[in-house]
Amino acid sequence: MATPLATGTRTRFSARRAPRAGTAASPTVAAQRCRRKFLHFFPAGFHDETYLAWERDYKWQAHRRWADALDRSRFRALLRAGRFHDVASRAIAIESRTNLLFSFEKMALRDAVRETAGARRFALALFDLLHGSEALPSRFAQWCEAVAGLPRRQTRVLTWPLVTVFGFLAQPERHVFYKPNVTRIAARAYGYDLRYESRPSWKRYADLLRFARTVRRDVADLRPRDMIDVQSFLWVQGSDEYVA
Repeated sequence: MATPLATGTRTRFSARRAPRAGTAASPTVAAQRCRRKFLHFFPAGFHDETYLAWERDYKWQAHRRWADALDRSRFRALLRAGRFHDVASRAIAIESRTNLLFSFEKMALRDAVRETAGARRFALALFDLLHGSEALPSRFAQWCEAVAGLPRRQTRVLTWPLVTVFGFLAQPERHVFYKPNVTRIAARAYGYDLRYESRPSWKRYADLLRFARTVRRDVADLRPRDMIDVQSFLWVQGSDEYVA
């Protein structure tokens, strides 16, 4: 994904998308082609200095800021004190230093948590998503329901990027970020049948997690650390910023 403007701009490249192939227990021809594309730009893989500068470091820094501002104990303490606006403002501030959400999504979320009811709904549901005791399918479904119920002014809040970005920043070992257009292009290039529905749901998020685990298995020898590396690999496959 494009690096923040503060770190500079990059040269844009041009290439054709790889044809689709079937999935298998070992990397397919399409998967190997995607691997070659990634290594074309980053010869040292996930430990390439350019990869770190362009793709990983700013996402990892956002995760570190989350750990400092909203780790489980701090998050719980803020909720117990009724400081729902503080939770929302911290989460938004951390995400705002990345380019993961579109500007209209950032604005819609700010509007949605401006009033106490929206901030409370957001904060409680986000804590349950990250730290709740129920199984992840239930927690993710309840999170989507909570986001869908946030106050809306002009733009809808319930988008795939918005419902996946905070889990990704808080727990990148478990959650993956979903930009639908780019990720679907990447899935086609990879030969993976990634089902899609515009309304976020656990069923489709589970599909995405399975795809991410498949990619992580296929590139295990490149030593991906977490879903940041997997998401970045997919971004290289699907974004028009990377054409070889």
